[in-house]
Amino acid sequence: MSINLFDLTGKVALVTGAVHGLGMSMAKGLGNAGATIVVNNNTAEALEEAVAEYKASGLNAFGYVFDVTDEKAVAASIAKIEAEVGPIDILVNNAGIIKRTPIVDMEVADFELVIKIDLVGPFIVSKHVAKSMIKRGGGKIINICSMMSELGRDSVSAYAAAKGGLKMLTRSMATEWAKFNIQTNGIGPGYFATSQTAPIRVDGHPFNEFIISRTPAGRWGNPDDLQGAAIFLSSKASDFVNGHIVYVDGGILATIGKPSNEN
Repeated sequence: MSINLFDLTGKVALVTGAVHGLGMSMAKGLGNAGATIVVNNNTAEALEEAVAEYKASGLNAFGYVFDVTDEKAVAASIAKIEAEVGPIDILVNNAGIIKRTPIVDMEVADFELVIKIDLVGPFIVSKHVAKSMIKRGGGKIINICSMMSELGRDSVSAYAAAKGGLKMLTRSMATEWAKFNIQTNGIGPGYFATSQTAPIRVDGHPFNEFIISRTPAGRWGNPDDLQGAAIFLSSKASDFVNGHIVYVDGGILATIGKPSNEN
């Protein structure tokens, strides 16, 4: 009897903040692999629009309003999700923000906000989802890290600090929870073509030229390029994969500089 290692039929996947962009693309990938999708957001309007889009794509999706940094709200919402939709088999900690400000100009409150959402949020949500996973004997947790989990860049100090911390939190979760058959890994997206990057992806823009020349693949990522990694780390295919960050970056981290045009 053959087994489809990547089949997620019957699984419930909570993808935080997946109301647009890369999070929505990954969630759609999980849904197309058979999972029931649960997404959250701070506001009802954006959440309702996202759930409608998932359903229009033929996916089984549910939305819940809660703040990933509010532990009481997280605990109550997870209990509600598991009662109304089903036990959470897959958690993707995708919710996050970035503030682009030079260190000397950045307010402490802004630095702390980024850390709270991008690092403390995944800690809170994972903590409460893992309690149920431990009782049931397994689960998958995916933390959405970043190129900035490995590299520094000007004006994104808080984001880089949070994503670097999330990489190490991922490894700590893997260390503590592997014995309960919970696999905790991360995905580190490279530079992707989204609505947010549209203004800097025009021909002739210096950053557009930099990314294309710096990436061995010679292009920006398509959001759907993340789906394979998300499905792999959510499926039986990754049952002995733990504590890794899978960088989906077109090869940026593999090279020190601009690829040569010589044969």
